[in-house]
Amino acid sequence: MGNYLFTSESVATGHPDKIADQISDAILDEALRQDPDAKVACEAMVSTGLVILAGEITTKALINYQEIVRETIKKIGYVDSRLGFDYRSCGIIITINQQSPDIAQGVEEGKGLYKEQGAGDQGMMVGYACDETPELMPLPIMFAHRIVQELKRLRVEKILPYLGPDGKAQVTIEYDDTHTPQRAHTIVVSAQHDDDADLETVTRDVKEMVKRIAPKGLIDCETRFFINPTGRFVIGGPVAE
Repeated sequence: MGNYLFTSESVATGHPDKIADQISDAILDEALRQDPDAKVACEAMVSTGLVILAGEITTKALINYQEIVRETIKKIGYVDSRLGFDYRSCGIIITINQQSPDIAQGVEEGKGLYKEQGAGDQGMMVGYACDETPELMPLPIMFAHRIVQELKRLRVEKILPYLGPDGKAQVTIEYDDTHTPQRAHTIVVSAQHDDDADLETVTRDVKEMVKRIAPKGLIDCETRFFINPTGRFVIGGPVAE
């Protein structure tokens, strides 16, 4: 088989995909906090200055959707309209209905054709644990996660105060034919930043950070770095795709 490459990506806490996940999770957490029997299927869509909540929720809980959405966005770090997204001024559209009776009878014990409790959807998941990292997850995804976590720490602790909440990291690891990680082949990082932070500064700081947190021996002289490869990623501009 020979050596091969494996790539994984992680998005930052302020990336639209992650914002949507955190909002949906916060709604679920609040529903279950008040009502352990709540049935929640909540989807969120995020665009510049707008959040749309949709789905089906059946619960006895009294949920203040507006408050939860705004508090989640605030915790993420969108606290200034200059960022292009602000928890105080963003629009929120809520279209939440009760769970379909046809689905409900499949997930509530004692209802439907089969009286046992079932699942509201069908799906097949394939996964595995491995010894490449302490988390027992593959190295590419864990290193990508570690990069975006460090970007957040540097922003929140104002060590690199020019950073914004949005961003992403992509890590490609070279494996040998025994499926053992050998080296970091390519690392791509997109880091949102203030308009007055030049690309050279961002590139230098992010590259130094990646090298500092990388597992020992993973990065070598041939590792390829692409920091904000499409150019400047200015706060208030387009979000990371």
